[in-house]
Amino acid sequence: MSPLIVVPEHITQARKVEGLCPLLPWNSFADFFKSRVYDRALVNRPCLTYCDDDRSVRYTYSYAEFGTVVQLAAAFLHDHVGVRRGDRMATILFNHDVTVVLYFAAWILGITIVPINVEESAEKKRYILQHSEASAACCWHSYLDEVKDLQRDLPALRHVIAVNDEGFVEGPKHRTGAMVGFSSHLDAAFHSPRLDDEALIVYTSGTTGPPKGVILTVENLLLDADAITDWHRFGTDDRLMCVLPIHHVNGTVVTLITPFYCRGGAVLNRKFKSAMFWRRLHEEAVTCVSVVPTILEFLLDANEDLTAYKLEGFSGLICGAGPLLRDTATRFEARFGFPIRHGYGLSETTCYSCFLPNDLSRDEHRHWIGDYEFPSIGVPLRHNRMAIVDSEGHQLPEMARGEICIRGGTVCAGYFKRDDANEAAFQWGWFRSGDEGFYVRDQLGRPFFFISGRLKELIIRGGVNIAPLEIDEVLRTHPLVRFAMAVSFEHRYYGEEIAAYVVPRDDVSPPTEAELLTHCRRRLPFSKCPKVIRFGEGVPYTSTGKPKRLELKASLASDLAAYRDRQFKDTESV
Repeated sequence: MSPLIVVPEHITQARKVEGLCPLLPWNSFADFFKSRVYDRALVNRPCLTYCDDDRSVRYTYSYAEFGTVVQLAAAFLHDHVGVRRGDRMATILFNHDVTVVLYFAAWILGITIVPINVEESAEKKRYILQHSEASAACCWHSYLDEVKDLQRDLPALRHVIAVNDEGFVEGPKHRTGAMVGFSSHLDAAFHSPRLDDEALIVYTSGTTGPPKGVILTVENLLLDADAITDWHRFGTDDRLMCVLPIHHVNGTVVTLITPFYCRGGAVLNRKFKSAMFWRRLHEEAVTCVSVVPTILEFLLDANEDLTAYKLEGFSGLICGAGPLLRDTATRFEARFGFPIRHGYGLSETTCYSCFLPNDLSRDEHRHWIGDYEFPSIGVPLRHNRMAIVDSEGHQLPEMARGEICIRGGTVCAGYFKRDDANEAAFQWGWFRSGDEGFYVRDQLGRPFFFISGRLKELIIRGGVNIAPLEIDEVLRTHPLVRFAMAVSFEHRYYGEEIAAYVVPRDDVSPPTEAELLTHCRRRLPFSKCPKVIRFGEGVPYTSTGKPKRLELKASLASDLAAYRDRQFKDTESV
């Protein structure tokens, strides 16, 4: 990372675990990059395929071609733009091969990428650009005027670079040129390269207050890619497909860095389209794809006939980055026959921290997916440890609920310029996830972890903690419900009471509030049942498929205030 940043001791403790000594054979990202693009066995193998269905665009780069365009981009950034190791470059881009080239070019120079979702508001973009102290911003050409307007108020932002389908608008084009070696002026740019150089500052969605910038180092990225590769036994014959946005760690780490790490191939989609999903797996011989639970629901709704596709080499779907309901998992596996490789992690732990083991029998897999309140998120990967901890930092025994905590080589270097957040999140030698969970050991003694909800999202009714995910799942089992989310509202007698937001299915007559309340009463104790149902049309998800429960709660607060003093009785008719 930048020499100006010193990692505090309480963060360092959470990033190093006794007995875990990860040894990476490279000194920098540039060393890692060269070990792949100059590997004679990989020169002509496909490295990256980019597909844009809206424009019928498809490009494929071999490892040699990818090495060429990345080095040309790095030379342009170094020689013509003037960025140097330790600088931060924001990217206001979307899924595109040009975006991938820019990421890798920045990392071999020791430049930190600060990805910004193009759909963010101008004020959110301004905040991230200013807070991250970005000295350069690379944007899609159609956003150039907007970014130039923002630049007027940002004295640290010295360079704004526009790109289009061919590469830099005023610079080298990505799809031309012959293979080049690292030139002397590029080698000279790598002043004392280190694995703890900053690689990414990812700004997490802020539910209260501004977003926080998570600092991920080169070592973080490579260790998580190593752990994911090891867990799933990925190799040169694997092709991983990306349908998630690469301004987020899931798309970046799982389906860009990991296939490059395992010497396989990446298939990058401009965006997810259920109508093209299975066909793309077939056409590109994809072996694994990373999704979020929302995508599983969309694929179930589409209910496509797969008999026309050859999917023998497809091994399953990595799924995480949002709460997976038991009903969604069991229905998907029963309908399509492919296993869900369920896992869990956060931006603060680079990406994945645990997965369900791949050596489980079908019965064992079904047990961990469907026999508890929630599907298991699996067993910790190598390079990190996990525990369930109480509010004073004591580790809890099996089945006891507490906060999921993580330590090890994939834990981030902290939040950028947020000492307050660092003090709260890094305690007792652990990173505190903010998620509630528990674990159960199998016959081999392995701890299988479960997540029951965000601690801040827990509904506390009469002093009793209630996980809203359990209520979500019951509501979504109703045949007329497309989406449902339980939220709390302020209540005079219990402190908090339960409401539910429901989006009905489009192809049927909508359910009534009474029907849904009765449905819940048959499956849940009265204390956990929603007392009020609110219907809507929009599905409140982030761009990465995470439900916006706290934002939904805030938007419904004024409407639900009318129920603050009402007594909901177990005996009343619903």
